[in-house]
Amino acid sequence: MSLYRSNLVIIGAGPGGYETAALAARQGHKVTLIERGELGGTCLNRGCIPTKALCASASKVLDLKDAAAFGVEVAHWRADFAAAAARMRQVVSGLRDGVAQELSGVDIVHGCARLASTGPSVWVGEDQYVADRLIIATGSVPAALPIPGAELAMTSDDLLALDTLPGSIAIIGGGVIGMEFASILNAFGVEVTVLEFCKEILPPFDRDVAKRLRSLLSRRGIKIIVGAGVTSIERESASGLRVDYEAKGKPQSLAVDAALMAVGRKASLPQGTEDAGIKVDDKGFIMVDDGYRTSREHIYAIGDVNGRCMLAHAASAQGRCVLGEDVNMSVIPSALFTTPEAAMVGLTEEQCQGRGLHYKVSRALYASNGKAVAMGDAQGFVKLISHCDDGAILGCHILGAHAADLISEVATAMASSLTVRDIAAAIHTHPSLSETVWKAASSC
Repeated sequence: MSLYRSNLVIIGAGPGGYETAALAARQGHKVTLIERGELGGTCLNRGCIPTKALCASASKVLDLKDAAAFGVEVAHWRADFAAAAARMRQVVSGLRDGVAQELSGVDIVHGCARLASTGPSVWVGEDQYVADRLIIATGSVPAALPIPGAELAMTSDDLLALDTLPGSIAIIGGGVIGMEFASILNAFGVEVTVLEFCKEILPPFDRDVAKRLRSLLSRRGIKIIVGAGVTSIERESASGLRVDYEAKGKPQSLAVDAALMAVGRKASLPQGTEDAGIKVDDKGFIMVDDGYRTSREHIYAIGDVNGRCMLAHAASAQGRCVLGEDVNMSVIPSALFTTPEAAMVGLTEEQCQGRGLHYKVSRALYASNGKAVAMGDAQGFVKLISHCDDGAILGCHILGAHAADLISEVATAMASSLTVRDIAAAIHTHPSLSETVWKAASSC
């Protein structure tokens, strides 16, 4: 048994963990980072990055289908998912090497951490690691519905490990994960049916965005059934499943080759959490205050494990807060990488109504933007919500090409307390998609 001391111990090498570790090391702290799997955590290895690599491949497939309209004749092409999966793994591997380089000043321990019952310390095997502060950044794992046959459905981890796709699939859940995979699989020729329990897909997103995206994806051949509560999954044959669900008060069933469980994620708690006296809420997330402190002194929890905002960039920002940076945590953009993309920041129109705010909505259509029309990506819009009294930006919702990039301008403006008038006063490049944001701001 050995005892090791450092200024900071971090459990989990996902974006929250490794970026916080690298920053702390640059600040001159002695840092120990403990990871039981591969560097990069879920985001890099089984989440954001591999999914976006496949989204890029799917986008190329869709481009080829429309190539003739752009004066490009392509003969005898085919979508090769095995090749796309191989490229995805190369992307992940290369970025993982980059993470290792970024952590050159950090002591990395490979193993499973177990929280000690006293002090900010952990055990890895027979070795103990003690620090002035301890950060838990152990992320999350896929959740599943408590229904018969749930184990027959794949998780997102399982799907990303495939080299060959099923002919048909039922995606249980129309949230971000479910819709991204629906877009990818449809592009590669899979017959996709999405079963969403709520009245609309993408419950956190603005209703106008969700409704329009559902329409666009339906035109691509993705079958989307909302208000559908899945009740069971059964194996009908060696290669087939039956998914039972209720919709409009009637029991129905769907025969598919495979099913994907995409109903959210749950906290991945480190071993010894309960014994260490760290409180969790009724959903299993570690409880923290606004400084991300747990119920144990000198122990913090950031990222998915605290359930505050389950986004990789939120985890990294929370880590910066723990290290003393002044980060505006009230403005966190999010994005959906379907084709087309969707992105949002701030309040939805429904939330503004619920709070009784005196607000104004302005829109700009991609169809009136020269760059979007020239690109052949004219389906989409920017929806900007501002306060009627002072022009404060309350929220922005974008559906269309490069929405994930465009939303950052509005997020920066909101974090800087700028108004719609400030965006409208700034000269935007022509022709560019950013003009859609400018036009929406100019219309307020």
